[in-house]
Amino acid sequence: MKCPACGKDDDKVLESRSIDDGSAVRRRRECVECKARFTSYERVEEKPLVVIKKDNTRQPYSREKLTGGIRKACEKRPVSSDDIELIADDVEKFLYSEYGREVPTSQVGEIVMDKLQKIDQVAYVRFASVYRQFEKIADFVKEVKSLN
Repeated sequence: MKCPACGKDDDKVLESRSIDDGSAVRRRRECVECKARFTSYERVEEKPLVVIKKDNTRQPYSREKLTGGIRKACEKRPVSSDDIELIADDVEKFLYSEYGREVPTSQVGEIVMDKLQKIDQVAYVRFASVYRQFEKIADFVKEVKSLN
């Protein structure tokens, strides 16, 4: 690691600590040459997740799109921002552990609907109506009846 003060790459580690629930390491270092102290962080490089759309095109996964869709479904409902973030966290953890690099958007939608159904049934139906592209009132009725 290059010293930010003198540019030499000879340093020693004074202290290491696990941070972010073990997903990163914080190290305090000291330059052997000039004795300057600095901090470095090490993280596991996560492989990027790609979603496969219905038309078989591929796009980079976007947490913002995911939370945006959930927020829209939960508008004016008693669902907190923390709940929305927890849903997004759970979905991401599942996708990375089960799919690795590529996941169909259909799976993402199903996981979100499963989580929303447990938190708020109105938000669930709203999300399902967009995700499943309801076109008739009968589609809504069928979905609501399946909740009972």
